[in-house]
Amino acid sequence: MTPHRSGRLYLTAPPARLTPHEVRIRAFDARRRGVDPDQVREFQARVADELTELHRQVRLLAQENDRLKRALRDWQTMHARECRPPNDGHW
Repeated sequence: MTPHRSGRLYLTAPPARLTPHEVRIRAFDARRRGVDPDQVREFQARVADELTELHRQVRLLAQENDRLKRALRDWQTMHARECRPPNDGHW
């Protein structure tokens, strides 16, 4: 993290993503009044599956975003060539 002029901190790099694999293998310490380990594993599997789907969607959206940016740049380049400023003055 790097301090901003305002004194607040901002991240210089995105935080590391939590992977579905990390969710699936995470173990917790046993406590006297613990929870049902089967329910925990089932929940971890559901969360991991959802993370997998979200990561897939983010990847697809990033690809679509790149495609749209390229198309916009191409259109702007083509449009700039066609739209030259008029020469109305003596200059």
